[in-house]
Amino acid sequence: QVQLVESGGGLVQAGTSMILSCAASGLAFRSYAMGWFRQAPGKEREFVLGISGNGGSTMKGRFTISRDNAKDTVYLQLNSLKPEDTAIYYCAAKVGGTNTAPPYNYWGQGAQVTVSS
Repeated sequence: QVQLVESGGGLVQAGTSMILSCAASGLAFRSYAMGWFRQAPGKEREFVLGISGNGGSTMKGRFTISRDNAKDTVYLQLNSLKPEDTAIYYCAAKVGGTNTAPPYNYWGQGAQVTVSS
């Protein structure tokens, strides 16, 4: 049974940084692409970043995704946080380790990130 458990969310002030972690179990971690999504209040879930099975790290704007295959864990670093980054952040896993584009197959329960101004 695949399980994805996010941690590291919370309430922070604008301008600060945060690292979200997602511990995976029940899957051959290296064989899965991993991704982070977020859903803000009243909005649809959106894709943030993905990383392939053997990927090192990928940066997009203020966010960086990375993974540690020895720990079956994927990370999302959020820098210079803004109030509009407030959302539930979800970790997801995709069968097949190379294509990081949605859709994804397995989902975590989500971690709330709230950024105050």
